[in-house]
Amino acid sequence: MGERILLVEDDPQLGAQIVEHLRGAGLEPSWWREGRVLAPGELPEVSLVVLDLMLPGTYGLDMLKALRAFSDVPVLILSARNDTLDKVRALKLGADDYLTKPFWPEELIERVRARLRRPLLQKTGAAVDVGPLRIDFQTHEVWMHGQPVELTRVEFALLAALARRPREAVTRQWLLEHVLDPEREGTERTLDVHVSRLRRKLGARHGVETVWGVGYRLASGEGA
Repeated sequence: MGERILLVEDDPQLGAQIVEHLRGAGLEPSWWREGRVLAPGELPEVSLVVLDLMLPGTYGLDMLKALRAFSDVPVLILSARNDTLDKVRALKLGADDYLTKPFWPEELIERVRARLRRPLLQKTGAAVDVGPLRIDFQTHEVWMHGQPVELTRVEFALLAALARRPREAVTRQWLLEHVLDPEREGTERTLDVHVSRLRRKLGARHGVETVWGVGYRLASGEGA
């Protein structure tokens, strides 16, 4: 049995075609025909969500925003809207990819496969390697090329948040809300200061990259 995919698409013809192609690729799709504001425990166990934007019930971006409040499941947006602002907004809200309609079914399948091949969020308590960088979420220890790197509490929390989504952009808003203390230090300027300090400690090649208009991601360090 293949990995489970949730498709949220109201167009009956297009939805049926996508389901057919997903099954033909060895995947196990579930199909919802309207948007829903999900709460914790209401999302099925799936490896990826393929989400249309123009939906009855709940608009796709509203569904994405509610989903990101409790889940980091990868989300691929499908939309007839080709405006750059729509794409940027979707990425800021936590989408992992954006595919404009109309599209070739083969492209959709390859994007789905590419997303599934990428590492998902690491569970708390595990260690993860990103190039020469090793992060232990349980002991809060970090090594670069086998040498320990001393980080503050906030620096480690920032690094851990980025490492749990390797090579993926994490929005500034998410980092402000989940890494910094909103009552004492939850400002963009403070976030920039922590990022700058983290970059100095890790080095430019293996540090934190800016994704303009979105947020930050952890450099893979490949080819170092």
